[in-house]
Amino acid sequence: MRKVFQIVLFFFFVLQLKAQELNSTITVNADKIPGSNKQIYTTLENSLNEFVNQKRWTNFNYKPQERINCNFTITILEQKGNDFKGNIQIQSSRPVFNSTYLTPVFNFKDDNFAFEYTEFEPLQFNENSFESNLVSAITFYAYIIIGMDADTFMLNGGTPYFNRAQSVAVQAQQSGYLGWNQNDGSKTRYTLVDNLVSPSYSLFRSSMYEYHRSGLDKMSLDKKMSKQAIGNAIATMKEIYNSRPNAFLLRIFMDSKADEIVSVFSDGPNYDTFKLKENLLKISPINSSKWNEIK
Repeated sequence: MRKVFQIVLFFFFVLQLKAQELNSTITVNADKIPGSNKQIYTTLENSLNEFVNQKRWTNFNYKPQERINCNFTITILEQKGNDFKGNIQIQSSRPVFNSTYLTPVFNFKDDNFAFEYTEFEPLQFNENSFESNLVSAITFYAYIIIGMDADTFMLNGGTPYFNRAQSVAVQAQQSGYLGWNQNDGSKTRYTLVDNLVSPSYSLFRSSMYEYHRSGLDKMSLDKKMSKQAIGNAIATMKEIYNSRPNAFLLRIFMDSKADEIVSVFSDGPNYDTFKLKENLLKISPINSSKWNEIK
């Protein structure tokens, strides 16, 4: 009987492993906080890693190799009792077809990150009410990561996950924490998910799909055609710039992709980069020194 129970437990564990979508590493950096008692930060780090990696975020079963690689780096700048303030950097990547290369998909630093935390408190998310800014923010970004990843594999594939992220944001808007409301600034969680679900930015999402599926994923088959597809995706981004020069999503895209774009167009078959560089300089002049490296 005990052996049967062990077998059932084993298969349950395997099924649970298959269900997880995120392969996440969460780091809590409290170097700027004075004092020798750092145990609370270690406990927080362990609890967050367990929460993100063991929670089932979708209704799909992911194979181990399909899990989305992502990193959360929480930097604590202030602590007063159980109140913490700082920032959180979120990064995610996904594999490129027929290669060992991981392409960055999402890279964002959230400076409006504050929360209450008591050591050893359970981290649980309630879909029907706001209970913890820490859990809500991490849950929000988990759905953003999954949505951004899905958009690179299927046109508008991330919609259900962006909708879930928006629901998290709506629940948190009455919490008093910065980052959830329209008046909190232009580079916030509110702006991020509002743009992603808005029809006004449908071109951004279609260009993300073209960049990855028609561009990077076909690089091993036809580098010249892949470069053309990536160039077309960037030209689409330029259309967004023409109507919305300060589009938040364009900045996020360039923060993730600038180095990769230079690498793609600095190697392989010749490609007329004149128009490409013109578009890039318009969209992201801050990266002009990088665009000048493209020959």
